Amino acid sequence: MTDPNTAIAHLIDVMARLRHPETGCPWDQEQDFATIAPYTIEEAYEVEDAIARGNPAALLDELGDLLFQVVYHARMAEERGWFAFADVAAAIADKMVRRHPHVFGAEDSRTTEQQTAAWEVQKAAERAARAEAGTLAGIPLGLPALTRAAKLTRRAGRVGFDWPDAASVLDKLEEEAAELRAELDRAPQQVDPKALEDEVGDLLFVLANLARKLDLDPEACLRGANRKFERRFRHIEQELIIEGKTPADSSLDRMEQLWIDAKRCERAGA
Repeated sequence: MTDPNTAIAHLIDVMARLRHPETGCPWDQEQDFATIAPYTIEEAYEVEDAIARGNPAALLDELGDLLFQVVYHARMAEERGWFAFADVAAAIADKMVRRHPHVFGAEDSRTTEQQTAAWEVQKAAERAARAEAGTLAGIPLGLPALTRAAKLTRRAGRVGFDWPDAASVLDKLEEEAAELRAELDRAPQQVDPKALEDEVGDLLFVLANLARKLDLDPEACLRGANRKFERRFRHIEQELIIEGKTPADSSLDRMEQLWIDAKRCERAGA
């Protein structure tokens, strides 16, 4: 096995050389927190993709890319005299020890549910110490919108502002769908694009909360639906190739027949 201390030290040195003002890489020298942040988010999604595909080799590669992002941000912070990579590692280790007194302290063992509740209490205390006021404080703006919607209402639910059950959310979904339909039923010249945006946003927001009420991750639900759509549409394309056609020169009816065939194949395990 690779020595972790040696490997991390080498990675930090590689990053320092890339950012060196005289001998480093011009592209790396020009980057800042704002320009690197999108890559950090992208790498996190690529880690998730490797996990979803069950590909250990890809996971090794993608975790390395994600770790490099952490080293990148830490290096830029060190250049500004804020903190270094070692401070990042020490801070997260201290935080995990603090949030797990049943492992590192004298508290009794906890169930998963007890740990989740205690974790949230500890996070609230930490937000208060940082003077982040309000029930919704600390929920990052950069989260995927569906995830942030679920987090916002989960936090609001802790103080009693929530639907009582999933059925109530489903009723709200039907209400929002009716409002969208009413907007669409207007004469074309009377349809307000901003109103449509608001209504579709409300519909997505309620859907995110329906997933939350069912203990589902709305992002995972949508990713699954995306994969299903890709799989079925590829079936359509493959079948059309056999017929000597493409989707562009096929009828919607024929593609719908092949879509139904793809669903049938999935149910049969094909």
